[in-house]
This record gives sequence, C-alpha cells and structure tokens, in this order.
Amino acid sequence: MATSLRSIPETIQELWNLLVAYTKQETVDPLRNIGRFVAYGVGGMVILTIGCVLLALSVLRAMQSQTGDLFSGFWSWVPYAVVTLVLAALVGLAISRIGKGDIGTARESER
Repeated sequence: MATSLRSIPETIQELWNLLVAYTKQETVDPLRNIGRFVAYGVGGMVILTIGCVLLALSVLRAMQSQTGDLFSGFWSWVPYAVVTLVLAALVGLAISRIGKGDIGTARESER
C-alpha cells in the first residue's frame, strides 16, 4: 500500500492555490466577459444614436424643403411632429427588445 504523505504546510499551500484559482475562475473571468459585453454595447449604441440623429435631421430637412408649400405657415410644426413620433417609435422598439439575457455565458446556438 503506497500512500503519499504530505506535510501540513504542503497541504495548506495546495489548498490555498486551489482557493485562489477557484476565486479567479468564478470572479475575475466573468467580470472580464461582462466588461467586453458592455464595451461592445456602448460602442454600438453610440454609433446607432449618431446614425439615427443624422437620419432624423435629413428626413426633417427633406420634409421642409421638398414638399413645397405643404408644410408652410400654420403647418410648419408637422415635420417636427412626424420626426419626433418616428424617433419615439424607434425608442419604444429598442426598449421592447431589451431582455435580461445571460451575460458572460454562451448561448445555445454558440455551444
């Protein structure tokens, strides 16, 4: 019967190393994944926001200049209302698509 006897300090050192490795695995790695997830999300949000604002301004300008006298005088507020409603609808669509999701874990399709 061959048993490997280790000294108490070796056993304590091994347990400490195991505890440190487990703590890193369960805390540091998920935090890195969340950081990457947030960075891509914020970058995409900034780009989409700039694009939507520029598109809204171009639609507003087109409605003001390409419709002749349709939106002149009393009706000059209509292009602003149309653009505001479209942007509100886009915000509502974005909010409705927000889900809890699993951050830092692979989705079923990625496994």
